[in-house]
Amino acid sequence: MRIAIRHIATRLALILGAAAILPLLAYGFVSLWSLERSTRTSVAMGNQNVAARAANELERYVSSHVDILKALGSDLQETGLLSWQQDRIVKNYILQFREFREITLFDERGTTVATSRIGSPRVTVPRDGTLSVNGVIVSPIQVDDDLLPTMTFAVRLERLNTPSGWLIGEMSLEEMWRMVDQIRIGEQGFALVVGPAGTLVAHGDPNKKNLVAQSRNMATHPLRSPAPLAPGTPTWREYLNESGQETLGVAATIPTLGWTVIVEQATAQAYANALVLRRLLMVAIAAALLTMVIIGWVFGRRFIAPIFTLEGATHAIAAGKLDTRVAIETGDEFQRLGESFNAMANRLVELQEDVKRQERHAMFGRVAAGLVHDLSHPIQNIGNSTRLLLREGLDAESREVFRRTIDRELNTLKRFMDDLRNVVKPKPVERFPLDVNQSVADVLDSMRGEGERAGVIVEALYGNGPLTIDGDRFALGRVYRNLIMNAIQATAPSGRVSVLTSRVGDQVEVVVADTGSGIPAERLPAIFDEFVTTKRRGLGLGLAICKRIVEQLDGTITVESEVGRGTTFTMRFPALNAVPAQAAS
Repeated sequence: MRIAIRHIATRLALILGAAAILPLLAYGFVSLWSLERSTRTSVAMGNQNVAARAANELERYVSSHVDILKALGSDLQETGLLSWQQDRIVKNYILQFREFREITLFDERGTTVATSRIGSPRVTVPRDGTLSVNGVIVSPIQVDDDLLPTMTFAVRLERLNTPSGWLIGEMSLEEMWRMVDQIRIGEQGFALVVGPAGTLVAHGDPNKKNLVAQSRNMATHPLRSPAPLAPGTPTWREYLNESGQETLGVAATIPTLGWTVIVEQATAQAYANALVLRRLLMVAIAAALLTMVIIGWVFGRRFIAPIFTLEGATHAIAAGKLDTRVAIETGDEFQRLGESFNAMANRLVELQEDVKRQERHAMFGRVAAGLVHDLSHPIQNIGNSTRLLLREGLDAESREVFRRTIDRELNTLKRFMDDLRNVVKPKPVERFPLDVNQSVADVLDSMRGEGERAGVIVEALYGNGPLTIDGDRFALGRVYRNLIMNAIQATAPSGRVSVLTSRVGDQVEVVVADTGSGIPAERLPAIFDEFVTTKRRGLGLGLAICKRIVEQLDGTITVESEVGRGTTFTMRFPALNAVPAQAAS
């Protein structure tokens, strides 16, 4: 019961805790999920803005130099300029715009007209340029002898809508490298630029600049595969970089050049603030969860404490401690339940006293009625016989009859008093080897006269002897006489009372059976209780004394009965192999 109550307390605490915890947990999980999702999106969008601005800066950088070259072409097409003047203008541009490493003017036939170089020009007229920036043909990025990236721009010159030559400019992208190096996000976020064919143009990570010199092809980069990004569509992904590090990468394209600007940052750093916030939120949720569990458990135990009190009180009442009371002062239904329990206990005490009083009255009435009933008849017989003995002229035979009547009734009174004495203070038995056949025969001989007066046949059937037990002759004689007398009184005239003895295994069995009226089945379980009788006379002590004597001799006594057919009492005692004292003498 205690375990069950504990389980109820546990369940109640869990229910109370769950009512407060589940919403908190749901809110916490939703908050964590929303925080992580929004953080990832926010960080990625921030990095994308960086990549997009970098792409715009690079595009403006290249476009501005393309415009410079176009403006130079317009100046060189001025009429009246001599070759040396054109050469002077080209050299001045080189000095003014240092990103250009060489500017050369070719005529329509490809002959050098003016160049910024001293000596033969390195650039040539383009043959198959396909990329055009504002009408200017742009060559693929190349690496010069100094392992620096360069690009070549070719401007088509026309005069009066007629092609008149080419203005070729070779531009160093070293300044673009510096621009890419300045794109930093945190401590581990760098930018890289990938050309149209996947060639690595620039890398902001100092440890990976050698990849540019190696012309590393980045066509398999996660932000370019399975297909290059569409122009103007920035995107982001999480992937493992070449070092196996979890990385957040964002990309933005430069449509006019076909370049892709990629910004990479380790996710551990990108989401560092979010991870710290998530850990703080998880700690807060765990602390709140633990607090709610403790509060729920404490309040659950406090709520269920009155039940523990009532449970202990009910156990005490069940153990007979009827003075047990409970003190529950909760001001709710539990207090009223405790008051009802106390009222019940008070009523139980009253009822117990009433039952005891009624039992005492009933017992006294039964004892008094039994005494009056059992004593009145023999006392009356003694009184009558005594008065008759005092008559003059009474013959000797009548005088002998009256004397035997007085002796018989006195013996009846003596047996009645012995029964009462045995109830109050049972006599101890004296054990010694006893022949059961002989002890039964002695009693049976003295009881045959009672049978004859009642018209009942009293017979015996003895087993092969000697049947020896460890017993008391006088105590057993009392048992036999009581059972045989009860059988005679319960049997109608011409009936039969049989006493049988036998050896059953290691026990000696004595059976007293009659063909009398029998005992109802519902009364058999209480037949050996004190003050229980099936006869109109007597206190109901005989069978209770018989059972007590038999059990004192380590035996058992049972009864079987059927109304209208008779009753059988069976006694069994442990058998002995010793010779009875009477036989030995």
